[in-house]
Amino acid sequence: MSRPGLSPTDFGEQEGPPPGTRLEALLVSLLALGMMLLPVAQIIARAGFGKDIPGSSLYVQHATLWIGFLGALLATAGGRHLGLSTANFMPHGRLRSIAEWTSAVMFAIVTALLAYASARLVSSDRAGSKDTLPGGVPSWWTEIIMPVGFAFMSVRVIGRATERKRPRLRIGLRALALVVAVLALYLGLRHDSSPAIEAALRRLDALRQPVLWVGSLLVLMAFLMGTPVFVAMAGVAMVLFFSSGTPIAAVPGEIFRLVVNPALPAIPLLTIAGYIMAAGNASQRLVRAYKSLFGWMPGGLSIMVVASCALFTTFTGASGVTILALGGLVLPMLLQDRYPEGFSLGLVTAAGSLGLLFPPSLPVILYGVAASSPGAAAPVSVDQLFIGGLIPGLLMVVLVCLYGIHRGVVARAPRQPFRWGEVLHALWDAKWDLLLPLLVIGAFASGMATVVEAAALGVTYALLVELFVYRDVHPIRELPGVLVHATTLVGAVVVLLGVALGLTSYLVQEEIPTRIVEWVQGHIHSQWLFLLALNIILLVLGSVLEIYSAIVVLVPLVAPLGVAFGVHPVHLGVIFLANLELGFLCPPMGLNLFLSATRFQKPLPVLYRQALPFLLIMGIGVLIITYFEGATTGLLMLVGKL
Repeated sequence: MSRPGLSPTDFGEQEGPPPGTRLEALLVSLLALGMMLLPVAQIIARAGFGKDIPGSSLYVQHATLWIGFLGALLATAGGRHLGLSTANFMPHGRLRSIAEWTSAVMFAIVTALLAYASARLVSSDRAGSKDTLPGGVPSWWTEIIMPVGFAFMSVRVIGRATERKRPRLRIGLRALALVVAVLALYLGLRHDSSPAIEAALRRLDALRQPVLWVGSLLVLMAFLMGTPVFVAMAGVAMVLFFSSGTPIAAVPGEIFRLVVNPALPAIPLLTIAGYIMAAGNASQRLVRAYKSLFGWMPGGLSIMVVASCALFTTFTGASGVTILALGGLVLPMLLQDRYPEGFSLGLVTAAGSLGLLFPPSLPVILYGVAASSPGAAAPVSVDQLFIGGLIPGLLMVVLVCLYGIHRGVVARAPRQPFRWGEVLHALWDAKWDLLLPLLVIGAFASGMATVVEAAALGVTYALLVELFVYRDVHPIRELPGVLVHATTLVGAVVVLLGVALGLTSYLVQEEIPTRIVEWVQGHIHSQWLFLLALNIILLVLGSVLEIYSAIVVLVPLVAPLGVAFGVHPVHLGVIFLANLELGFLCPPMGLNLFLSATRFQKPLPVLYRQALPFLLIMGIGVLIITYFEGATTGLLMLVGKL
C-alpha cells in the first residue's frame, strides 16, 4: 500500500487507473448518483409539498451497504485494503513471497468464513424475519450483498496473488478458491435447513480451545505479514465468538447493524464530494485563497487546516468523515507551502479528531442521553456539556495550532504581504469551492436538512460545479473513474468499521469493560489517581472501541465512579469525551490512523510515527482539562448553568 513521497498534485488528479471491471464501475456510479439524488429530492419534497418521500432514508442506508461492499471488492482488486505493508519493506525473494502468500491465504480463508457466516445470517433472516422496506422489498434482499461480496473477495484475492504464476498453477489455485467460496455460501444458506450440515459443523465445537489459540496465532502472524486490518479484526472476532459458543454470524450481523445508523450514508457522500473536488483544480484555487487570507501569518496555513477540520468534525460528529472528505483537499496545500510531508500527514490526522466537544456534536448529545437515563447516578444535560466543553475544546485546538505555527516557522513556510486586491481576486476565483462547506454546514445547522441530506447537497453541488462551472471533470471520460476511486476508499472503511463493531460486540458480551471498571473501583481510592487511571483506561478503550459504542457501554459504568470520587458530572463528561477524541490517534488501533493511512495510501507505522507529536500535545491538553476543573465549570458558573 505504500508509495513514494506525495506531491502537491497527487490528490488533484486520478490516482492511477481505477480498479475493477466496467460493470462494477457502472454499478457504483448508479448507486452513488442514486444516493445523491434521493436525499436532495427529499429536501425538495419536504420544502415544496410539506411531505417526505416514504422510505427514502432507509433506501439510502441500504444503498450504503451495497456501495460499501462493492467498494470493498474494488479495494481487493486494487490491493487498497489497509494493512501493515510489511512485504514492501522486504527485498524481492523467498521471504517476501512467503509473506505475500501468507497474507493472501489468510485473506481468502477469513473472507470465505465471513461469506459462510453472512449466508447463514441471510438464511436466518429470510426464514424468520418479515421486515420489508417501503414498497414491499424484503430486507434480506439487501443483505445478500454481504455473502456474495465476501465470496468474491475470497476468490479475487487469490486471483490477484496468482497473476504472475504459471498458467496451470494459476488456474488450479483460482479454481480451488472458487470451490471454497461456493461451498462456504452453500453451507451458510443450507445450515439451518439441513440437519446433516448442522450436525457435521457442530462436531467442530470440540475444537474450541485449539481454534482459539491456533487461530489467534495464525491471524496475528498473517497481520504482521501484511494481511489487511479488517481481515485480522474479523478473524480474531470470529475465533473469539466461536470459542465462547456464539455463532460467528454475529460478526456480519454487526456489519449489517451499521445500516441502522442513519448518519452512516454521510461517509460515502462526503467522501465522493471530496474526491470530485479533488479531481478538479479545487486544491489550487483554495491554496491561493487561503494564502491570500492567512499567508501573512507564521504557520497560517496550518491554522486554517486545524480550524476547518475541527469545524467540519463538529457538524459531522465523526472525525473519520473529516479525513475522508477534506484530507485530499488540505494535504496538497500544506505540501505546496513546503511543510514537511510527515508533519502534514500528522496534522491532517490529528485535526480530524478535533471538534467533538463543540455543538452540535453527536457524541456530546449521546453522552448526555446515556448519562441521564432513568435511575442514572450523575445526570447531566446536553446544553451543560456543550457549554462546559467549549473552553476545553478551544484549548485542544489552540495547542495544535501553536505547534503548527512552530513547524511553519522552522520549515520557513512562505509568507506573503496582505493585499486586498489579491484577497478579492483569489476569493472570487475560488468562490464556488468556498461555498461547499458553507452549504453543507448551513443546510445542517439551519435544520433544513439532516447530516445525510446536507452531505447529498454537497455532492450535488460539487458535481454541478466541477462538471458545468469549472468543467475540470469530464462526465464520461473521468467522472466514473473518480466515483470508483471514492467508492474503493468507502468500501475499505465501511468493512473495517463493520468488523470493528463485531469485535466490540464480543468485548461487551464478555463484560470486559465492566471488569476493568470493577478493578479500578477496588484498587484506587483517591480522586487524583482515579482521574489518572480513568484517562489511561479511556485512552486505551478509545483506541479500540467505536466511539458511539464506547459511550453507550462505558458511561453508565463510569458515571457512578465519578460521583464516588467527587468529580462534577459535567467535568467527568468532558474528560470522557476528550479522551475518546485522543483515542482516535492512539496506536495501534486508533481509527484516525487507519482512515488516514487508507486515504493517503501510507503504511500504518508511518502514521504512528507522524501522529505521535500530536498525540503528546493533545495528551497534555487532556491532562490540563482533567486536573483543572475550572476549565469546564468556570463558564457554566458564569452563565448560571451550574
